[in-house]
Amino acid sequence: MRKQEIEFRDPVVQSVVNKFVDRSDVGFAKYGKTLRDDQSDVFVWLNHLQEELMDATLYLQRLKEEISDLREEKALLQELNDIDVIDEFIFIPKKKVKQKKYSGPKPGRGDHFTFTIDEPKYQRTLSAYASSHLEIPTD
Repeated sequence: MRKQEIEFRDPVVQSVVNKFVDRSDVGFAKYGKTLRDDQSDVFVWLNHLQEELMDATLYLQRLKEEISDLREEKALLQELNDIDVIDEFIFIPKKKVKQKKYSGPKPGRGDHFTFTIDEPKYQRTLSAYASSHLEIPTD
């Protein structure tokens, strides 16, 4: 085995080179020979390459789906953050309720209000609507 000393200016390149060396070590341990020593038929090499590229395509697809899901989640969260909640009922505090003296710990923040809820604008029921607009036969 030859040794070579390399100076790296880019840590990304260093990481990739280290992975190539590690991968070569795994292959040598598994097959007992280097790629240079392997005298397999050219179609065996092409088949290996095709299988590796097919695996790579599957990994790419899986990562694309993951990124797409994350983008959708991010967009939904952004939409939720942009929503102004406007309720059809208006809550108007009447007055602050006097609290009774309590010797134990007080629950919550201690802010107690009573509220009035305005009646909905449309109180007509379906049966009232139907009886005024539909002819209902009587027996």
